[in-house]
Amino acid sequence: MHSEIQYYTYPSGLRLVYRYVSSPVTYVGVSVGAGTRDEGKGEEGLAHYIEHGVFKGTVRFSARRLVDGIENVGGEMNAYTTKEDTTYYAAVPTAYTRRVLDILSDMLTAPLFPDDEMQKEKQVIYDEIESYNDSPSELIYDDYESLLFAGHPLSNRVLGTRRTVSRFSRDIALGFIRKHYTADNMVVFAETSKRFDDMCGLVGDILEPRVHRGVSEVVRQVPATATEHEAVWRKHTHQAHVMMGGRACYVGHPDRLTTALLMNILGGGAMSSRLNNELRERHGLVYTVDAAFQPMTDCGYWSVYFATEPDSVERCIELTMHELQRLMEEPMSVAALRKAIRQCSGQLLIADGNRENRALAMAKAVLTLGEATTSRQTVAKLKTITSADIQRVAREIFVDMYVLKYK
Repeated sequence: MHSEIQYYTYPSGLRLVYRYVSSPVTYVGVSVGAGTRDEGKGEEGLAHYIEHGVFKGTVRFSARRLVDGIENVGGEMNAYTTKEDTTYYAAVPTAYTRRVLDILSDMLTAPLFPDDEMQKEKQVIYDEIESYNDSPSELIYDDYESLLFAGHPLSNRVLGTRRTVSRFSRDIALGFIRKHYTADNMVVFAETSKRFDDMCGLVGDILEPRVHRGVSEVVRQVPATATEHEAVWRKHTHQAHVMMGGRACYVGHPDRLTTALLMNILGGGAMSSRLNNELRERHGLVYTVDAAFQPMTDCGYWSVYFATEPDSVERCIELTMHELQRLMEEPMSVAALRKAIRQCSGQLLIADGNRENRALAMAKAVLTLGEATTSRQTVAKLKTITSADIQRVAREIFVDMYVLKYK
């Protein structure tokens, strides 16, 4: 069936995940299982620096030719770095799929990191760091992870610091690539109208022969439980910003979907979420309140974020704790659970309509779990979740709280 996800593994260990779509546009890219948590001491920000640097020229292509090769045919190329992976991808008219693979292959296997260009790019990254520092509603997520994962690489910021970035060199970048940009640590993804066999052939002809055959040197340790449970950081902002939460299950855990549904009920994107009803609609204390679940390969965490007037912080925390207690102590009715599952399922199906996000999610799933699922498969699993499951997970994760306040 055309909607099925298909896989192919090459002799080198390189993996391809493919999904057929009837469209004149192809989304194709490469996800590498290396991110911020894989950086060594003093290398904070290196994975992100490399993501920027590979666009600055390769053995065969200048920086301008890399960009023009995609944009001159109406395509778009992008990349991003997370705590656990780095992804490079493009959207192009399907006729130019081979060209994209050729360009991406050179970027990932033969980058030059020219010193003059990289010195300028460091200034760009410095600006990116300062821009992030000026946005407390975004910065608090990184700072919260520094509290929750204190002493572990997951506590480091993706962007690094001016001090660490200033020390990066071509040799340091290439050393990281040799360790982590290996065939067994990469997933090629394609959502396209090209036949599966044709895509297997293209990747096998263009990328697979160039990728480093060594075994990835990714060695990860599960973060220990942090000892500091509350921190107050002084910020020159009008509002107080607060994030509270704790540890949760990892991405491959059987309770992952239950945890995701639980957090959606608590404070997901819908205006009808419990925290939005309580903190905003009923008491008028906040403009925005969000609950989130972030699963990773070997750990995870849940969080609640809100911004409010400084003298309303404790009241907001009190109301949030009350909602957590309700979820732990009061079983959801059949009607309420059915509504929550229907709402979450609809959100998934709507999000699945965004082809870019769908292709990226497919790659992420294969990189972390070894396989991807369709939105319909996920919806079917959601429908098996019971009220007892929700209550059990709430009792497991809403017990050891970490709180970060910007005041």
